Amino acid sequence: MNRRDIVLKINGAEYPIRVQPRRTLVDAIRDDCGQTGTHIGCEHGVCGACTVLLDGAPVRSCLMFAVQAEGCEVRTVEGLACAGQLNHLQQSFVEHHALQCGFCTPGFLMLATGLLEQNRDISNEDLLDALSSNLCRCTGYKNILAAVEAARNALAVEQSA
Repeated sequence: MNRRDIVLKINGAEYPIRVQPRRTLVDAIRDDCGQTGTHIGCEHGVCGACTVLLDGAPVRSCLMFAVQAEGCEVRTVEGLACAGQLNHLQQSFVEHHALQCGFCTPGFLMLATGLLEQNRDISNEDLLDALSSNLCRCTGYKNILAAVEAARNALAVEQSA
């Protein structure tokens, strides 16, 4: 199969790569661009471990081809911290013990980031509904939800100040 030259823009950096048209975005992000924070779980779009933001919207990168992301802004977990400082959501995950083995954490962080950027006033019920689309095999859901709620509340206080 013929390979295509594409440029992926990930966390503000451009990665010119050559891929087969059927190469998944998650494989291109990890193997071709070296951004290994995005995890590969089920490879069927069920678990959410591979969630990234594509032009600000959470997507399952195992369900997309890399060629579909050309011309889009891809954000991965590596793009959350700034100058070595964890962002509000990452810090909240630490403070609320919202990770155990950590395999699902990048997917939850990216899903939550997308949710909070789209709607800073998201209700607890809508947050729970949205976060339930990702899986945590260590059953850390209570702490994950608490961490995201706390980050949302901290962002609201920061914006009103």
